[in-house]
Amino acid sequence: MATSNICWGIEIGAYAVKAIKLEAADNGVNVLDYAIIPHAKVLSTPGIDQNDAIRVTLGTLVAQWDLSKAAIAISVPGQASLARFAKLPPVEPKKVPDIVKFEAAQQIPFPLDQVEWDYQTFVSPDSPDIEVGIFAITRERIMDRLLLLQDVGITPDHVTLSPIAAYNALAYDKGFTEKTPGTVILDIGTTSTDVVIADSGRVWVRTVPLGGHHFTEALVNAFKLSYPKAEKLKKEVESGANSKHIAQAMRPVFSDLAQEVQRSIGYYQSLHKEAKLTRLIGIGSTFLMPGIRKFLKQQLSASIGPIDVTRIEEYDRLRYTGLGDERRAEELRNNALSLATCYGLSLQGLAMNTVNANLMPVAIIRKSVWRGKGKWFGMAAGLAVAASAAMFIRPVQDNFAVVGASIDPVIERAISDASDLKSSASEAGVIGGASVDNRPVNMISLLDNKSIHAFLLDDLSLMIEDAQKKVPAAPPPAATDTDPAADQGPTPAYIIKSFNTSYRLGEIDVESEFGGANKSSRASSRGGHGAPPPEEQAAAAADPASAKRIVDCELVITTTQPEPQRFMLATIDRWLKNNKVRPNVPYTIVVDESPWSMREEASTTSTPGSSRGNRSPERGPGGHGAGGHGGGGHGGGGDDAETPEQAIRRQRERLANDPTIRVYGGPDTSAGGGGPGGPLPSFNNLKPKDKPGATRATFTVHWHVEINEPPKPGEGSGETADASKGGGA
Repeated sequence: MATSNICWGIEIGAYAVKAIKLEAADNGVNVLDYAIIPHAKVLSTPGIDQNDAIRVTLGTLVAQWDLSKAAIAISVPGQASLARFAKLPPVEPKKVPDIVKFEAAQQIPFPLDQVEWDYQTFVSPDSPDIEVGIFAITRERIMDRLLLLQDVGITPDHVTLSPIAAYNALAYDKGFTEKTPGTVILDIGTTSTDVVIADSGRVWVRTVPLGGHHFTEALVNAFKLSYPKAEKLKKEVESGANSKHIAQAMRPVFSDLAQEVQRSIGYYQSLHKEAKLTRLIGIGSTFLMPGIRKFLKQQLSASIGPIDVTRIEEYDRLRYTGLGDERRAEELRNNALSLATCYGLSLQGLAMNTVNANLMPVAIIRKSVWRGKGKWFGMAAGLAVAASAAMFIRPVQDNFAVVGASIDPVIERAISDASDLKSSASEAGVIGGASVDNRPVNMISLLDNKSIHAFLLDDLSLMIEDAQKKVPAAPPPAATDTDPAADQGPTPAYIIKSFNTSYRLGEIDVESEFGGANKSSRASSRGGHGAPPPEEQAAAAADPASAKRIVDCELVITTTQPEPQRFMLATIDRWLKNNKVRPNVPYTIVVDESPWSMREEASTTSTPGSSRGNRSPERGPGGHGAGGHGGGGHGGGGDDAETPEQAIRRQRERLANDPTIRVYGGPDTSAGGGGPGGPLPSFNNLKPKDKPGATRATFTVHWHVEINEPPKPGEGSGETADASKGGGA
């Protein structure tokens, strides 16, 4: 596990990746190392692939600096996250978390199970009110960022918002308290500006979509320059021959920025009538532009009253002895404006932050902690073995002494008589356990709940149809005489290679069995993979009525969509987690935090009509093929319940009418063709020709469903029975 007194704070900005390594010291924090690595092009440059540019820059950081043996904290931009603030009624401290959760559900415009969120309470000594700051980011965005970091071998311990990190840096370095005069922290970044207000122990944040990029765009439009040339001209505004014209071209952006800051301060003061803001501290490289402080002071003083506008020149509580190089220390001082966020991130890793908002997914934190404890468990096991060996040396010696002793003839005769009696009883068949063959019971149980498979196939159709709607639109290539298959229509979201299911009895329902309030969650923790442990099998065999009935599902699919991991998160992963419980569906879907794995490979070109492309899916014992695209609701329960035959017929009609699907083989039902009157076509018949040179990603997705209705009398046994094993590409 990473040490707690050293931390790397890493900010991925639009201009550069910046990092600083701090160590906790008695009189503050000591800088051990730092890095500022500009991107090959500014990320706001039109047409640039931002993820590739970030990956290259992070690769340079990992290659040239040692990030091991230290905690790692990263930030997410303010415009990519949410910060909401509310007042809570005076309540007991133990009730605050419940009230905050209710408030978060009202303030965050997403379901709480789709976001990572945290909160911080603020109490003013002059007010009985409790204020809360709620900070959140969608799970899709945080997973995208973590996957990108994982590509270069970085696994962070802390994730927080950039404006919160900037506030933590100044609150620690300048010693903010409840008595500190009202302060506005203005962090002007490349694409956005964070307005952070610190007043009477409270914090308030707003992100404005204006930054250094907009100054560059103003020069591009005014002088008809390329973006890189305008960026260079902006940095030379003070020394250039045309500085007056450059400043005049950027003046509208200055005015818009000042107006947004005025609006933010005015809104805060409308919420806190007693607030008195007397100073503004600027951070960010844009504050190096000449005239910006004077302009802001004039504009703000005219609207909110006298206010002092300064910028960070140097940090008071940073020590540079760990660098061992005065030249590098001086370079760090010169870049103080751009390192505030990194400073605050490192402080959070050292537990020296004022506002604690960690948006790291809990599941990943848990895995990291257990991975770090692995070596300690190994050492403990070694000590246990050594201790056990020491404890058993003497008993083993005593055993050898007993074995070596002569046996009394009376005891030998008694042992011999007992052996003869046991042999006679065994031959008569009056002792020993009876052997029970559960296979007939298991085979009969395969017919129970057979309608579940119609619903599973319909779920599969809904997943694929939902994914197809999210495929980026692109004009299809024109068909030619030599290759009529070129006109394939939209690129398919996924191609199904196999869909396997197996039926088993899961854990015992403790509440129904013993009247308790707790239930076993061992089967759920397995994520639907494999048979239950022996103790659960024995319990299920003893009382099948109290055992849950579970169908494990394994889906193997391929895709040639760009950024396949992100596409999976936005389609199949999201569909499974958003459709766990639905009306008229006789089961509940259960999935892990990360229910899928991926393998990439260069795709091969195949044409419909090849022996592989037209082969029907192989079927295992009692197995089933898989359907195609589809949609609509399920029937299940009540007088209006949809039968399995109706569900299959509905899927057939979808296949026949869906313009995005080409069924090769036409109406020939013997070849698996797709007329509404014929059987469901093979998934491989729906497979179009891959694009030359495309990269294919293969996903294996696992989940399981827990059947809702109570089992039939006499159902089940202690063994796992395969209900279906279908599939085959």
